[in-house]
Amino acid sequence: MKRLIRTVLAVVLAVVMLPGTAVAGGGDVVVRAGDRFLIADRMGRAMNLRGFNVGDKYEWDTLGAADFRAMRAQGFTFARLLIRWDAIEPARGTYDRAYLARISRVLDAAHQGGVLVMLDMHQDIFGPYFNGHRGIPAWATRTDGLPYEPQPNWFDEYFQPGVMRAFEHLYTDPDLQEAQVAAWLQVVRRVHGHPAVLGYDLLNEPFGEIAPGEDLVTASARIEQTRLTPMYRRLTAAIRTVDRHNWVFVEPTVLVGLGVPTRLGAIGDTRVGYAPHFYDTGMEDGRDYDPDGGFVPAYEQAITAYPLANRMPLLVGEWGMPNPALPNAGRFVEDATSAMSRFSGGWSMYYWCKGGGYCVRDGSGGLRPVISKIRQPYAQRIAGTPEQETFDYRSETYTLVVKARPGSHGPTELFVPRGWRVFHNGRPAGTMVWGSGTITVRRA
Repeated sequence: MKRLIRTVLAVVLAVVMLPGTAVAGGGDVVVRAGDRFLIADRMGRAMNLRGFNVGDKYEWDTLGAADFRAMRAQGFTFARLLIRWDAIEPARGTYDRAYLARISRVLDAAHQGGVLVMLDMHQDIFGPYFNGHRGIPAWATRTDGLPYEPQPNWFDEYFQPGVMRAFEHLYTDPDLQEAQVAAWLQVVRRVHGHPAVLGYDLLNEPFGEIAPGEDLVTASARIEQTRLTPMYRRLTAAIRTVDRHNWVFVEPTVLVGLGVPTRLGAIGDTRVGYAPHFYDTGMEDGRDYDPDGGFVPAYEQAITAYPLANRMPLLVGEWGMPNPALPNAGRFVEDATSAMSRFSGGWSMYYWCKGGGYCVRDGSGGLRPVISKIRQPYAQRIAGTPEQETFDYRSETYTLVVKARPGSHGPTELFVPRGWRVFHNGRPAGTMVWGSGTITVRRA
């Protein structure tokens, strides 16, 4: 399977994606900045959202306002909260009120800390029916007796026949469609008016069933067009019966996180965003990052056409690395954050926990050394249109060029770490900058 994935990625490196035609959007709902769209706040300012995945995979019981205040103090205003259908509805038709109340408490803590939250309906390898993974309930898992065997590399488990068939039933069985809608509505009815809620990520890293004779790129496209797009339209329509304000976010198949171009269709709603994942395949497989391997530019090329064609903001729902101690891990952070500044309106790094692996914090709670590169000056709210935005790691200089835009009010708000200085059109300035022009931030 690893050889097959490497072959797919080699094909992806050669793919050229042509930009589509933008469709009508939601006025001040989004701000266009070149070829990307940024979510606007209530003052019409473009938001840059950066933060971390949080929730019930790690440290759920201790997650509180102190965590979100710590994020905010270090410049991060966004969190992707992992929730699970199998916890929401452990038995068919029986909803866990205590779990739903726990979600509300985390949102309360986020609001106290000044952090916006995307709620992600999370699954890994479908759910607990398969080797204790979490996500979609066992009672909603149908395999038709097809086999499943645990694999040394968790990603390979997506290709087990039983797992693929379970996804197929989720997408096509009317009773499971209704149950999935009902589970989401249990959440939305409880949280839709909460001030911390940005929106809903409908299903984490979905996959499907590969048809005989299909390669992975063809299978991914068919699954997105015939399974995921209808599911997203169905869930979005249901959510809109309760919540017409908050954002809905859709993901491509799990393969797009490896750079496979998406073929999702339009969802047909002005408040829908795109939330792909961004992982380097070699690093996920235990190898060091190759700065000359072409993965980051190929991923950027593959990921941008869909949101551009559909006038959608793009937030990277997950990115990170399993081993920040690798020699080139720091270079990956630099390349990934620079790319995301070009094609996205923000990101959520995986994962706000202490320890090794994907955890971003050390034992004392601070960012691990390589991870600390993400703590850099940037504009969190931009009053106007950002025409240029870069952070140069070599010169340690952040540059933002802002053009005045009707309907945008208030100051541009900057996060500036201690020891850095702000200039507006060449003159010293503070973290609140009024008016258009060029903002630069560099070390004092």
